Formats: sequence, C-alpha cells, structure tokens
Amino acid sequence: MSQIAVPCMLIRGGTSKGAYFLAEDLPVGTGARDAFLLAVMGSPDKRQVDGLGGAHPLTSKVAIVSRSSEPGCDVDFLFAQVGIETASVDTTPNCGNILAGIGPFALARGLVRAEGASTTVRVRTLNTGTIADLAMRTDAGQAGVEGDARIDGVPGTSAPIDISFLGTEGSVCGALLPTGNPVDIIDGVECTLIDNGMPVIVLRAVDVGRTGHETREALQEDTELKQRIERIRLAAGPLMNLGDVARMVVPKIALVARPVAGSIATRSFIPHECHASIGVFAAVTVATAAALPGSPAASVAAMPTGRERAISVEHPTGEFTVKLTVGGTPERPVIERAGLLRTARILMDGQAYVPPHALARSGDEARRAPE
Repeated sequence: MSQIAVPCMLIRGGTSKGAYFLAEDLPVGTGARDAFLLAVMGSPDKRQVDGLGGAHPLTSKVAIVSRSSEPGCDVDFLFAQVGIETASVDTTPNCGNILAGIGPFALARGLVRAEGASTTVRVRTLNTGTIADLAMRTDAGQAGVEGDARIDGVPGTSAPIDISFLGTEGSVCGALLPTGNPVDIIDGVECTLIDNGMPVIVLRAVDVGRTGHETREALQEDTELKQRIERIRLAAGPLMNLGDVARMVVPKIALVARPVAGSIATRSFIPHECHASIGVFAAVTVATAAALPGSPAASVAAMPTGRERAISVEHPTGEFTVKLTVGGTPERPVIERAGLLRTARILMDGQAYVPPHALARSGDEARRAPE
C-alpha cells in the first residue's frame, strides 16, 4: 500500500517550530489522529529520525487549524505537544509560540483574507478556550516576512506579530491561583501555583540551592535539581486541579532570581528539560506571579509600577518583554490584559507522509487524505 499523504506546513512560530495541519485533512477520531501525529513526528524515538520532529520539545509540536465555530473568532487552533521518546500526544496546554504561526498559516490556506497592509486574526485556542488577537503585516495577501522585529532565541530579524491575549486567567487550572494562595509550601519550598495561560510552578532558585543564573547546559545536566523539582511538580499537580501529572507536560517549572538588567531572571523547565529561553504563556504567567504581593517572584523582581507595565523576563538566551495591563488595587492586583511581540516564518509547504500501518494500531477509523 502507498503511504498516506496529508498537506502540511512547517512553520517557525516564535522560538519553536511545528507541523501545521488543517483539521479537515487529518484522520477521523482522536486515536487515529494521534497515531498519525506520532508517525509524522517520528515518535517514539529520541532522534525522531523517521519523522519531522527535531528531537527536542520545542520542535516536536503540532498545530491543527480550522475556521472557527465561535462567533467573533476567525480560526480555531488545537495545539499538540508530541512526545519524543514516549508515544504521547498532549493537548492539555497552550503554546504561544506555535500560536504566532497561526496567522500566516490561516492566510496561506485561505481561512482568512488580508485586510490590506495590516491584518488582525482572532484565534480561539481549543485546548483552553483562550482568545488571542494576532496583528501582523500583510503583503500581497500573505503574512509579511521582512522586518526589524527581533526576539531572543531566533537569529536575525523579521516582520512583527503583536499578540494580545484575552481571558487567559485560569485557562487550564480553572483559576489564576488554583489553591487560592499566592504562596504554597511544597517539599519545604515556597511556590506560587499559577495559571495565566500556562500552569507554572514559580519558586526562587535560591530555595533549591541554585542562583537562577546558571547556563542552560549546566541545569540540563543537574540531575539532583531535576529530581527535586519533579517531586515538587508531582505534588503540585493535584493542587492545581491537574491530577496525576507524571505523563503530562504541565505544569512547567520556573526558577526565578533577581534580574541582571530586566525585571526578573528565569530558568524554565518544560517540564524535564531546561528551556533555552522561555515559553510565551510561561513568560506571561511568571510576569503575572511577579505582580502578586508576597509571592516568591515578587520578592526578587524589579517590577515597574503603574497600570501599563513592560516586564522584561530574562532567560538563558536573552529576555522576553511581556506587556501587562494591571487593574485592581496594590494589595489585590488584577491582570486585565497581556500582550507581547513574536515573529513567525513559513519554512515549508507540502505533504507529510506516514505508512498505513501507523494508523492501523489506533483502533479508530482512519481516513485517507487526498494525494
């Protein structure tokens, strides 16, 4: 039998890279879909040599996109984190980096039309219900590429994509602070269990015997630290309304420390590898934690004041600026809006192939896509 072929784009979104598909092109049924995605990415295999994955969590990601059924939204987006050495497809979390590529993909696939020199696409993330506006330059009906926007973790410059998030608070855990506390003690460590678009456990690096300024490589090899924070993560899962998180990619872990030049220094684990930078929603969530009086993040942050705050979140390869609109009172702040800058670029447009036997194991009906 010939291989199953499905139209696919590879897109760099922010500091990640993923395979983007139209929902209508994928096999029917969750089991068949997930079996297809595992085969496409080449999982489980630590090299992903027989697929499109890049053998790293930041490059083993998938976007599934369709016209939105939600009034006022343009497109729906389902994010999938595909396991590398495990046969897992996790659609629990958001991914703000892959989100950045949804606008260019939607234009290229004809899901939306350009509005002139600038186009805004409203995206609903099906994983959590989060709504985001993606404002981007458009040229000849497609997303612009050339520009002077620069984000740390990506070489060169590109056209900017301004992302504004609406209603991210508690998008996965059901509440900004699932326990109702800005501080919880887990394994003897003060933590903030928080979800402003991404479930994150925020703790001071010094409280686990680190500075928070180590290199990514040093932390990647730090087995003792990884074991300690994994114990914290497993204990935090039920407290964050996530249950047993042993096989889940959330919650993430963020070690925070006093900044060098920005607002707060971070070292992020996703959750078992140290991130070379920091994820979009993780940065938003850490910035939110830093705005909460009495939290571990607030104790080390150099926070700006006022209603509109630009918070520079430092990470191993640079910084990530999050723009927060803060209401409420100084004692009980309310994050009304989060915004940030990303870039994205279409790398390849073609067809992804998987052998038929990859779907035969799913137990669901598989549909052969047009070749």
